[in-house]
Amino acid sequence: MKIYIDGMYYDKSEAKVSVYDHGLLYGDGVFEGLRIYGGKVFRLKDHLARLYDSAKAIHLTIPMPMEDMAAAVLDAVLANEKTDGYIRLVVTRGVGNLGLNPFSCERASVIIIVDDIQLYPPECYSQGIAVITASVRRVPAQCLDPRIKSLNYLNNIMAKVEAIHAGCLEALMLNTEGYVAECTGDNVFYIKNQRLMTPESTHGALEGITRSTVIEAAGDIGLTVESRATTLYDIYTADECFLTGTAAELIPVVTVDGRTIGEGRPGPVTLDLKAAFARRILSE
Repeated sequence: MKIYIDGMYYDKSEAKVSVYDHGLLYGDGVFEGLRIYGGKVFRLKDHLARLYDSAKAIHLTIPMPMEDMAAAVLDAVLANEKTDGYIRLVVTRGVGNLGLNPFSCERASVIIIVDDIQLYPPECYSQGIAVITASVRRVPAQCLDPRIKSLNYLNNIMAKVEAIHAGCLEALMLNTEGYVAECTGDNVFYIKNQRLMTPESTHGALEGITRSTVIEAAGDIGLTVESRATTLYDIYTADECFLTGTAAELIPVVTVDGRTIGEGRPGPVTLDLKAAFARRILSE
């Protein structure tokens, strides 16, 4: 494995960052997770647009134009000879001092890791997963806008800890008003009476690239998607439910907080969308 750090490649065992990097000290930075399908980076432009928007929102200057970043990502894929896999693209604030002041960091650092990822066992995609609702609430937008994909994921991690302790692989996260926002690393969709719905992004969800791809795939098969205020009642009484994310792709949910969703197995609309999503991947 060859890991890109600031224009140079390092073996995995030699790839290191300074202990004074504010990404390590404070979680100060932004990142993207991208997929490689058939040797192509899926929706690279969309991911980079979000990365640069996230950086701008936290007053972080990425030390290369977007075109050069795209070239660096593609070169890292070639250097690792990957045809199918996962990319973690990280931009840290860079090396500074032990104080909080981000402007002590002279230059941001760019890291590109090309590897594999598997969040869920293969059988989960055919059988579905169980999720719980975490007691940890999503950080509200007035504190930190959820559209910023920052390195500080402690809010999500604490909800993931709850899920694991409950014997589940994922947890729903509510916002401080009690509306469903997202899961710890995935967006949420649900179906009721043949209507496909997803929580409003303004209620605390990251505007996922896979989420938008699934919305497009829904149009391919004649479905429209309604973004709406979503409560646990809506999820509990749904006919079907599934999660989406770059690493997770599209995974069915069959129980939530012990309530069986639909018939307790991946439903027909979910399976149709999964196939339409796969076709989208192949066509791009």
